[in-house]
Amino acid sequence: MATKWNWREQRERKAFLALQDGTILRGYSVGAPVDGFGEVVFNTGMAGYQEILSDPSYSGQFVTMTYPEIGNTGMNLPDMESRQLFANGFVIHNMNESSNWRADGSLKDYLVKWAIPAIAGVDTRALTTRLRTEGTQRGFMSMTGAVSEAAAVKKAQEWGGLDGQDYAAKVSCNAPYQWDTDGKLTASWGIASALPPADLKIVAYDFGIKWNILRSLRLNGMDVTVVPAQTPASEVLKLKPDGVFLSNGPADPAAVTYAIDSARALLGKVPLMGICLGHQILGLACGGKTYRLKFGHHGCNHPVKNLRTGAVEITSQNHNFAVDPASIDPALIEVTHINLNDQTVEGLSHRKEPMFCVQYHPESSPGPHDPYYLFGQFRELIRKA
Repeated sequence: MATKWNWREQRERKAFLALQDGTILRGYSVGAPVDGFGEVVFNTGMAGYQEILSDPSYSGQFVTMTYPEIGNTGMNLPDMESRQLFANGFVIHNMNESSNWRADGSLKDYLVKWAIPAIAGVDTRALTTRLRTEGTQRGFMSMTGAVSEAAAVKKAQEWGGLDGQDYAAKVSCNAPYQWDTDGKLTASWGIASALPPADLKIVAYDFGIKWNILRSLRLNGMDVTVVPAQTPASEVLKLKPDGVFLSNGPADPAAVTYAIDSARALLGKVPLMGICLGHQILGLACGGKTYRLKFGHHGCNHPVKNLRTGAVEITSQNHNFAVDPASIDPALIEVTHINLNDQTVEGLSHRKEPMFCVQYHPESSPGPHDPYYLFGQFRELIRKA
């Protein structure tokens, strides 16, 4: 019960998070006893910490949870979004023991298993306010006591960060595979007693793909072959897909130059859909540019307006970069969705070719589910094409 009753660690507060601006936030270790680097962001979700930690899009980041009580529901394999935990670190106010009949382990068990450092006892409200005011910060997390505060700040300042970095190749699969050939992973939650026939053949690029995207594609009648991030367009076309999907992923989209080239080569040859990093890659492939947001969008409560219908969707998001609307040729590309918090681009559609993409996550788990219709839209795009 060390995570609950480690009074000495909580009192002594030997662990700390150092930010590049010199800020030191003290607390106690509730994860793996290792030090590490990360880009510090905050997530406004009240639930879903397991899905966040196992989302490959968070690779390279220290995730700060704004909700103060974390760990109550434990961890369980059916809710994983990928093969492991990918976040570089975890920052919370208080960790609780799990109290959930579905749990097969505690949050700390999983953090230790995947060597993820985590710090509790932090004033996460103050940290979130600083990130909103000053912008995303590079950080160094000291769990071992081997690094002084001054040295930790210097390490945070010298770390390369995520700008210009290709993390998609780091988190992608190593070889092509077919998703869920027996249907067990898709039906693992008991949400589908019988899966629909898989009458469409889809190739999905894995830039850090979430399993619930793959579940959603299969639940919409698509047989999915997943390919590594660096797979050339020519190899994808040899598989004769009915459509190609470009997945979410971490870090800077402009650095994933091979994916931009592949997307450009596939445009007009096969229907395309992209989510998150896939959205940014398609925007770049169509001549647009991307830029870094001040503190990114991370959470499950972002309002997005569908400009075609006027409907407002509550969405789940995780990205630090956005497509610059001024860089888009309006004669070629239509902006279909915008973020109502800051007016950033959230959706694009090609005016001449079968292609659309969104910045947010229609597959989001545990929710919200407002944008789930987009998978049906992909089916319709393929049917018309």
